[in-house]
Amino acid sequence: MTVTVWILGDQLCKNHPALDYAVEQYGKSNIVILMLESEKRAGRISYHAKKLVLLFSAMRHIAEHLRMQGFRVDYRISPRTGEAILGHLKEFQPEAVIAMSASEFRGRIYQKNLEDKFGIPVIQLPNTQFLSGRFDPYPDPQLGKRYVQEQFYRRMRRNFQLLVDADGEPFGGKWNFDKDNRRRLPSNQKPPRPIAFSPDGITMQVMEEVGRKYRVVGNSDGFNLAVTREQARQAAYDFFDYRLHDFGAYEDAMSCENDIIYHSKLSPYINLGLLDPLWLAREAQTRYSEGMAPINSVEGFIRQLVGWREYIYWQYWRLMPEISGSNFWGFNRALPEFFWNGETEMNCLKHVIGRALHDGYTHHIERLMVVCNFCLLAGIDPDTVNIWFQSVYIDAYEWVMLPNVYGMGLYADGGMVGTKPYISSANYLSKMSDYCRACVFNHKHRTGVGACPFNYLYWNFILEHNQILKANPRMSRSLLGLRHLDQEDKRLIQESAHQFLNSLV
Repeated sequence: MTVTVWILGDQLCKNHPALDYAVEQYGKSNIVILMLESEKRAGRISYHAKKLVLLFSAMRHIAEHLRMQGFRVDYRISPRTGEAILGHLKEFQPEAVIAMSASEFRGRIYQKNLEDKFGIPVIQLPNTQFLSGRFDPYPDPQLGKRYVQEQFYRRMRRNFQLLVDADGEPFGGKWNFDKDNRRRLPSNQKPPRPIAFSPDGITMQVMEEVGRKYRVVGNSDGFNLAVTREQARQAAYDFFDYRLHDFGAYEDAMSCENDIIYHSKLSPYINLGLLDPLWLAREAQTRYSEGMAPINSVEGFIRQLVGWREYIYWQYWRLMPEISGSNFWGFNRALPEFFWNGETEMNCLKHVIGRALHDGYTHHIERLMVVCNFCLLAGIDPDTVNIWFQSVYIDAYEWVMLPNVYGMGLYADGGMVGTKPYISSANYLSKMSDYCRACVFNHKHRTGVGACPFNYLYWNFILEHNQILKANPRMSRSLLGLRHLDQEDKRLIQESAHQFLNSLV
């Protein structure tokens, strides 16, 4: 008797539930593990070269690791997923396919249809790579009701006993230390670079194949990411040892010279399953308990893991498929060409987009308050923004990008994910970064020659959507600024905004 365990490319976790179940029920000798690279799936859009290298190299390393553990592994590279599965079924004649549920909507539907398509029983087990799959804070969510991330986060903290005492109350007397995490990076401060890994033979082979077979964003030159669980864990300890301590204070900081600052850059490994989010959260808590990192840094990191990441995944499954393609504002402006080449005079966008195109990574504040902020103020079509994010970022998957882009970033879902549109003028960028220092635009000027586009776009957005924004109490401070604008100010703002927007190509 033979059964197949199908392990998806983003399911490289150590204790894979489908594999554990198959070993327990059928015995190791009766299992064949199927892993596959679908060229059609990898070419659905133009992904970043470094993402495909990371994905395929990590998969092949895990396949070798499983073989060394004595498992039979059928690793297939095929033009299409269906062809690979059909070939596998014909060769091994399994009596059933066992799989962990996919993290993405289309993948899960495909798994459910396997039995009808190929005529073989399918055992589909719950996804365990997300903490909200192990504990659901809202098991019976009401249709149309808004669920706030902060309350979700507190329930997760209490359930998993993270930074809470025996009574379930938060360490430090507060649930959230975000107000302590808004320092600008001093010009003479040089954060340590994350650990880098030299490509081995498997990775170099993948780099050659990706460059030859796929139409990609960027290239794989300088690829230095972790591709094994052991390397990913080294990257985690590198963060805990050298950057966690100062992560909180400079969590929102942005810098021309320093891209990662004190961020972890662990999201690509977590999203592949190479790192477990609960292990990371508990390791961070240990650093706090041992006095090696302050509460604002550890809480901020844990909030990203068990607060925001889990909330986004939970919202994805609650709102799919309706959230895909949502366009609350009715925006239809095309994504400017400089998003694909980084050639813009706006220094902040030049740096952030340039990093994304080159490395496939920028930290979350740059994504939200530079890229999404601009796209929202400029009225860019949300669908094109979503495609760009999924194309250029190495940690991008549909479950994370749809709620983040349509929800948090662009408020295109009308507020089901975020509680307000996250918009700002150049004042925020100047406060939290050094981008404005070397920019041709003046961050202090609202209109006129050399005025920063973020300023007149910001006020133009508020003028155009004033009635909608009035209904949101969290926008009251921004709306109060309209009192200082006379009719001539408003005319100049709208004129500047329209001229700029009409110049975008």
